[in-house]
This record gives sequence, C-alpha cells and structure tokens, in this order.
Amino acid sequence: MANNTGNKTKTVAKSVEQVILPALYKVMMHNDDYTTMEFVLEVLRDVFRKPASEAEKIMLTIHFQGVGHCGTYPFAIAETKADQVRLRARKSGFPLRCSLEEA
Repeated sequence: MANNTGNKTKTVAKSVEQVILPALYKVMMHNDDYTTMEFVLEVLRDVFRKPASEAEKIMLTIHFQGVGHCGTYPFAIAETKADQVRLRARKSGFPLRCSLEEA
C-alpha cells in the first residue's frame, strides 16, 4: 500500500549567473619633441588622477623610454581619457598622443 499524504515536492532549478568583466585596455602616452614635461605632468594629474610623485615617475618613463603606461581601464573609459589628452594637448598647441593596448 502506498502512502499518499497529498504533499507535493517542488524542484527548483537554480540558474548560475556569470559576471563577465569587460576587456581592459592600457592607455599609453608617447614622447615627442615639443610637449613640455610640465604639460605631461599636468595631464597625468588631472586626467589620470595620478599623485604628483607617480605622475613624475610616468613622465620620466615617457621621456627616457619613449612611451609610458598611464593606466588600465575598460575600453570606453580608456578611449575617453585618450581623447581628453589629445583635445587638451591640441588646445595648448602640443602634438602629445596616447594609444590603447589590450591589457
């Protein structure tokens, strides 16, 4: 004889959520013969929010090695920061440029 009490068992399927992180990009600043070190420091502090000591270290890397890593961000943020640098440099009469590299 089967015991039939009327209780039903529910099966609940759990969905597994995966968080997909966006691809990150390095913003690289390139040396040129015209942009002043002071302007590069200003951009590193204002656009990339670097403290003075770190900005100076990055600026010297750019000056002596030809390129320096300013920060790593999701693509849209990296692109915006590179554009801000370019616009600010053009407004000040400098050819300073940044490029993006996939991190």
